Amino acid sequence: MNDFEKKVRHFLKNDQPFIFIIDFQKSEQLAYSFQEAAAQDIYFNIKGNGNDRQLQPLTTTATSIDLRPEPFNKDAYIKAFHTVQNELKNGNSFLLNLTFSTPLHTKASLKQIYQNASAPYKLWFKDKFIVFSPECYIKTKDDSIFSYPMKGTINNDVPDAEAQLLSNKKELYEHNTIVDLIRNDLSMIAKNVKVNKFRYVEKIKKGTQELLQTSTEIQGNLPKDWKDNFAALLLKTLPAGSISGAPKKKTIEIIEYAETTPRGFYTGVFGIFDGKDIDSAVSIRFIENNDGQLIYRSGGGITHLSTLEEEYQELLEKIYVPII
Repeated sequence: MNDFEKKVRHFLKNDQPFIFIIDFQKSEQLAYSFQEAAAQDIYFNIKGNGNDRQLQPLTTTATSIDLRPEPFNKDAYIKAFHTVQNELKNGNSFLLNLTFSTPLHTKASLKQIYQNASAPYKLWFKDKFIVFSPECYIKTKDDSIFSYPMKGTINNDVPDAEAQLLSNKKELYEHNTIVDLIRNDLSMIAKNVKVNKFRYVEKIKKGTQELLQTSTEIQGNLPKDWKDNFAALLLKTLPAGSISGAPKKKTIEIIEYAETTPRGFYTGVFGIFDGKDIDSAVSIRFIENNDGQLIYRSGGGITHLSTLEEEYQELLEKIYVPII
């Protein structure tokens, strides 16, 4: 049992609220009480529960934030896309989530973006990065565990957007693959894993626009002593299938040489224990501060049915701040 697991077990056994933050490679595993997090300049808000009220309030509220993205070099994207496609054709992966970094030329600070962003899962980490994620990873309730993989995206401004999304063969294949992967991941730590609700459509705010995304609810039964071993159980399931791919181990190896920079905390997970249950998110919709240059990290799932132009546009489509 490592230090992270010991600390999480202590919090859970004492019903003490805490936050956990884990990077994509699982090399950084952090756990803090709400007070400890604030002392470390880490603030968060998960569906209204958090410590970010301690952040100094802004004097003005934005109705929109102009990120002014500088699109990722398309030639580099094309090279990576073809690398991934070759791996798919060779049967080394069935689905791979390919991500890249986009420089921003916004006048807004990281703090302004965080405090104006509206999302169910928000995290501010030491002025190094922020997350405003729409995607739940896992949550617990009454000794059950739930996961909500989110795969499939379209702009709601597209004519008949919902019908197009639901009938898209590539998006259906991608969603089915991830649902199977998450079911298998949960089956390592829970029993009686089942799909409660398959591929339902959610609306995600994108400034004055909306994105439609499809999600699925998966449920399993945790062992009665899950609080004794939660950290170890969680780590078994990581990294999240929706932002890696399948089969997971080989796909992660491909990601490491197809992408241009290590992901770090991007596409990791973060979550809280509120004294009773866990709620957590995949660390997507992610902006980092790279020596004063703000970088937006985004991506999408690549399958054998993917087309280069559609995938490149999806990467750009996800560069936004949800303000309501």
